[in-house]
This record gives sequence, C-alpha cells and structure tokens, in this order.
Amino acid sequence: MKQRERRPGAKVATGPSGGRRSDVRPAKPEKTVAKTAPAREQRPPAAVPAAIERPLTARHGERPAERVPVILESTGAGDFHLIDSGNGQKLEQYGPYRIVRPEGQALWQPSLPAHVWEKVDAAFTGDTDEEGTGRWRFPKEALGETWPLNLLGVDFFGRFTSFRHVGVFPEQIVHWSWMKQQVESAGRPLKVLNLFGYTGVASLVAAAAGAEVTHVDASKKAIGWARDNQALGRMEKLPIRWICEDAMKFILREERRGSQYDIILTDPPKFGRGPNGEVWHLFEHLPLMLDICREILSPKAVGLVLTAYSIRASFYSIHELMRETMRGAGGVVESGELVIREAGLDGKTPGRALSTSLFSRWVPK
Repeated sequence: MKQRERRPGAKVATGPSGGRRSDVRPAKPEKTVAKTAPAREQRPPAAVPAAIERPLTARHGERPAERVPVILESTGAGDFHLIDSGNGQKLEQYGPYRIVRPEGQALWQPSLPAHVWEKVDAAFTGDTDEEGTGRWRFPKEALGETWPLNLLGVDFFGRFTSFRHVGVFPEQIVHWSWMKQQVESAGRPLKVLNLFGYTGVASLVAAAAGAEVTHVDASKKAIGWARDNQALGRMEKLPIRWICEDAMKFILREERRGSQYDIILTDPPKFGRGPNGEVWHLFEHLPLMLDICREILSPKAVGLVLTAYSIRASFYSIHELMRETMRGAGGVVESGELVIREAGLDGKTPGRALSTSLFSRWVPK
C-alpha cells in the first residue's frame, strides 16, 4: 500500500466530487475564474447534502487483458530529482533549492552524511500528520514564497505551502510523459480531461503537445495558481478550459451532454469536500466516478488513468475495478505503483526506489 502526502490544501475531495487531496475547495459551477493566490485553504466541516448519483451501468463482455504488477519509475526530470531519503524524510532538488520534507515510507537510513542534509535551503517542520499543517524553516536565508520551475518543457511556479507541498507531484511525470507521447503521435487533436487537476502542470503539458484540454478542480486557489503557471510560460493561447467545479457534478453533466474525451486523467483524494459541502469518499464513490468516465470516453479513446494516494489497499483493488469498468472495451488494464528513484547529489547516481502511490491505466491496446 502506497501512502501519498497531502496536497497543498490537499484535495479534500468533493462530493462524489472534485476537490483535491484533503483540501477544501471553494468553487463555483463551470466558471472561468480570475487569478488568485495559490495556497489552499481548509474549512470546518459543512452540512453534507445527499450525494449526486446514478445507478452503475451494467457492463457485459470480456474484461480487458491485464498487465500486473507494473512499476512506473521516475528518476526526475527538468528541475526536479530526489537526492536521498531515510529516517522518515526525503531530500529533494527543486530548481535552485534543496528541500527536506517528511516521507513516512522512507524507513531506511539516509545514504548521504548528515552535513549534506543540514545544508538545505528549506525544510518543512511542524505537524506532519496527513491532515495537519506546519511551517517551513529556511536555514540559509529567507526565501520568497514562489520560484519558477520547469518539467517536460513546461514552466510553472513552485510554492512553499503550509501542507508541505510545492505545487507539483513529480511521480506523475511518468503519466505526463505517456500522455505527451500519445498526443504528439495521434495525428489528430486529442481531447484531454484532467480531473482534480490541481496546479495545471499536466494540463499545460497536454496542451503544449497539441491537445484540447479541459481542466477541472474545485478550488479557486488551485485554478488561480494554474492560470499563473500558464501565464509564466506565455501559454495563454493554448486551448485549455479552466473549470472551477466539483468534479463529479461536472462529469455527470458532461455525460448528459454527450461530451467525449480521448484521454482522461483522474487523481482523486481519499476524502474530500466540494465547494457546496459535497462529500467524497474514495471507496464509496470511485466506482461511479470511473463508470461515468467510461461513458464519456470517445470511441477512439487512447487512455483512462487513475492514481490513488494514501489508501489502505492493494493496487489490485483499483486494478480489478478498472477491469470491471472497462468490460467489453477490449484493450489492456495495467496497474501497480508509481515510484521515484533516488538520483544522488548529481542527479545521475541511481539509488533506492521510493514508492509514492498506486495507479491503474486502461489503454486500447
């Protein structure tokens, strides 16, 4: 079971929704919002309205073929690499800054000496609980809240948030690289839906490769951060719809409209709350979410990708769910874990693999 850290305001998902990891989203229905400050907020629990649901579709036919277990490994890219890990922490390079953050799965001892870990630019301190907030310590000098980064040719802002995150989840590089390759080799403009899209790095990668992108997140602040990232890279003319709304409400409406997408990325939280108090529980609502995603996949779809963090489950749980959801669709379901490989101080010296999350991906062949 892979544990994943919470996002900056981690999505506290939304009502079968679209919030982000343990994050509370203030949002308004399908509306492009103006730029806002990026940090996420947490709110006290709200009254819980009845969940928006529909019956699951009865699926027939053979289940897709399977490839398990699949380990998708990243050794870093662009301005990021994992330097070292151990003693419940990880030492990372993000552009010019060397950063220390908590990592519960790093059960071993660090490879590098203590003085390397001490000479960092920023270290997250305080509450490291999944739902907790904390502070950043800057041993050398006070740093600004944001700084520019680049991954897969896309510029974006890193940010020191109170939830120990910096605005990007680099283990997702493997999914983004796959998506970029699919878009560039399709020979036609692909339509990409990025659910729980957070700060928009995946959406910018897809659009830069030539896709028409719909980015959905229930947090105004996350959408504002994503638009700032778009402006940083002078990518304002790329075809991206920024939609601030509960993810489940959005895809239900897209299903009614008959909308279709060629690639769907979905990165739901374990638990979350939507902008209007909607509640999301991964184990309760994931089957319906995937069922709706199946309905809005185009006849020539090239992939449906699910990533799951911080859940007490085997990858087989989401693997078998994906295979059941895609009955009769043919293709292959490949599932397993996302890991990041240590790369040392020089970014080129392979070390241990740090597991980050579970994933399942359906592809047509």
